[in-house]
Amino acid sequence: MLLGTAVDALSIIIGGMIGFLLKSGIQKRYDDIIVNGIGLCVILIGVQGALKVTNMLLIIISVVIGGIIGEFIDIECYLKKLGDGIENKLKGRGGKISEGFITSSLLFCVGAMAIVGSLESGLTGNNKMLFTKSVLDGVSAIVLTSSLGAGVLISSVSVFVYQGLITVAASFIKTVMTKAVINDMTAIGSLLIIGLGFNMLGIAKMKIANLLPGIFIPVVYQIIIGILK
Repeated sequence: MLLGTAVDALSIIIGGMIGFLLKSGIQKRYDDIIVNGIGLCVILIGVQGALKVTNMLLIIISVVIGGIIGEFIDIECYLKKLGDGIENKLKGRGGKISEGFITSSLLFCVGAMAIVGSLESGLTGNNKMLFTKSVLDGVSAIVLTSSLGAGVLISSVSVFVYQGLITVAASFIKTVMTKAVINDMTAIGSLLIIGLGFNMLGIAKMKIANLLPGIFIPVVYQIIIGILK
């Protein structure tokens, strides 16, 4: 059942390892320009996904509520501690662990392919979309790891857990995961990706991880609407 998700996670690990090997041969001035270039591409990806919004009011409410929940939990702090701990064990060879982990996790998880592909895998056993996604994620992991470091490899765990949960729960959540819900989740995630792009370019320093709960508010909203009906 989890074959597609496992292949996707493995492709990120393999791509990340290749990128990690390439990173050692890149001079700092090239590394800086690559990060800036990726930052611009991340913003473009975010803008493209954000245009899928179907309910602007719900997006605003989701981001606000999600931000309050995330700030209360302080997800960013926990991720930073995790990243710092891993980076210390790698003795500085892991690069910007937290930034790479958060950036790549969002890029790999919030798109429609992750949601629809996982639902398709769980409901029909068809992994074609996830296999296609694994190729894209593997190539992206090479580029991301070469500039952001080992944190990208850790995002394979996020992908496996996130897509795996959707696949396993597919039969229970298929009525909730309407096209509108998927579009709204993608739009919110894409807004966070735009924020990540700004962070990478040094334009802002937002605690993006603390906004993550907002991605799931449209699902809760759809469940409430279903109950009321």
